[in-house]
Amino acid sequence: MKKTGEDQGAPTAGPAAGPVPSAHERSPQPRAAHPAPAAHDEAQGTRNRVARSILDHGPSTAAELALRLELTQAAVRRHLDALAAEGVVEPREKRVYGARGRGRPAKAFALTDCGRDAFDQAYDQLATDALRWIAQTAGGGAMGEAAVAAFARARLAAQAKGYQAAVEAAAPEDRTQALAEALTADGYAATARSAPNPQLGEQLCQHHCPVAHVAEQYPQLCEAETEVFSRLLGTHVQRLATIAHGDGVCTTFVPKAGAGKTAHRPGERPTKTTTASASTAGRNPA
Repeated sequence: MKKTGEDQGAPTAGPAAGPVPSAHERSPQPRAAHPAPAAHDEAQGTRNRVARSILDHGPSTAAELALRLELTQAAVRRHLDALAAEGVVEPREKRVYGARGRGRPAKAFALTDCGRDAFDQAYDQLATDALRWIAQTAGGGAMGEAAVAAFARARLAAQAKGYQAAVEAAAPEDRTQALAEALTADGYAATARSAPNPQLGEQLCQHHCPVAHVAEQYPQLCEAETEVFSRLLGTHVQRLATIAHGDGVCTTFVPKAGAGKTAHRPGERPTKTTTASASTAGRNPA
């Protein structure tokens, strides 16, 4: 089979899930209507094809990938080196069945967990199905909603244990910032900033929500999170917006001590917590 350069290659079979396919994986178009992409995009597109081929066929050597994608082995090795540096693939000793020949065995490259995460996953659907099963097993209706809420509280309570030490170690005026930093370390990209009226309090903003798609169907997740914030910060808080319900940022208002109800120690359950109901979760209050 003829080996070609990096700018040519046969398209991979099946739908292209995960990394975006490069221009040369699609049907050729007239040059005047579709200008050639930049060299960086071409290289990234080829790397995506290499990663996709490993996903489809399992751990592969550079020679196997070159034959499969109609690329030179030198080109494949360059892309494998780049993917390995990014943590997308990792080399392994190729398993040999039967008698081993002379020389060192060829290295096979496999996707890492990070590499697999770049492709379509069904985690959201799995979580949604699990919560639906919990609700149905509890009898559905109000009992089902209560069972989902109990699960959400238990999950968030366990997650909050990692935040409590950071919050309690901070001065009272720095606790919202400490919680934001702890959330950021967990992937929520959180920040703390002054509210429109700084004398009244602050806003805890989460710019990313790992469970947004699931929380869209089960707002109990947002409600449980709001309750946890209230306990950690030692004051009632108010959820103003959530990504799960179409807002750009999950925003929680945290009043300053003395500006609202009496504050209490972090970790202590407040006498009353302001949370959004299932029908209003994520909506800015009127």
